[in-house]
Amino acid sequence: MILKDAYKIVAPILVLAAIFALVRLPVITLISVLAAAFVCYFFRNPKRLIPQDPNLVVSPADGKVVKIASEDGNTLISIFLNIFDVHINRSPISGRVQSLQYRRGKFKPAFDDKASRLNEQNVITIAGADICVIVRQIAGLIARRVVCWKKPGDLIQRGELLGLIRFGSRVDIILPKEVHIRVKVGERVKGGATVLGEY
Repeated sequence: MILKDAYKIVAPILVLAAIFALVRLPVITLISVLAAAFVCYFFRNPKRLIPQDPNLVVSPADGKVVKIASEDGNTLISIFLNIFDVHINRSPISGRVQSLQYRRGKFKPAFDDKASRLNEQNVITIAGADICVIVRQIAGLIARRVVCWKKPGDLIQRGELLGLIRFGSRVDIILPKEVHIRVKVGERVKGGATVLGEY
């Protein structure tokens, strides 16, 4: 399944491809078609089997766990998304969106630790029945747009689509210290499917 966000990017590329084909520029036509195919690939939305145990926290993103650390008495897990990962973000718990803050910032490489503090980002707080988590959608060097499809007050289910970061990025999740972490640095995770922790 392809996200609708892809259509407004793919449509003009295909129009250009058609024009290039009409004026007999086969190489540029091929490049345009390949670019359109890559955009469709990037905006893919694969089905995910969401764990049903209510005490689980699932990954908000596909990617590689690059950091697990203490932050203000809580646990921070940082996930780096390369350009080939699915870039849709999902809710790690069921609950209500308590707040959404957009922060302007820089565009340092997303694998850089400083990106969590300095880069443009959305900070989304989700309050569940028993715990509250924070998800940070962080733009990277290439990804220059963070999108959240929810607003404060919205109810959301674990694994439900939350937003999107375009083209290479980072997602941080901050969990209460009582959550038992079930992943390690270097492990690859899938949004909505991989269990990060339990409480």
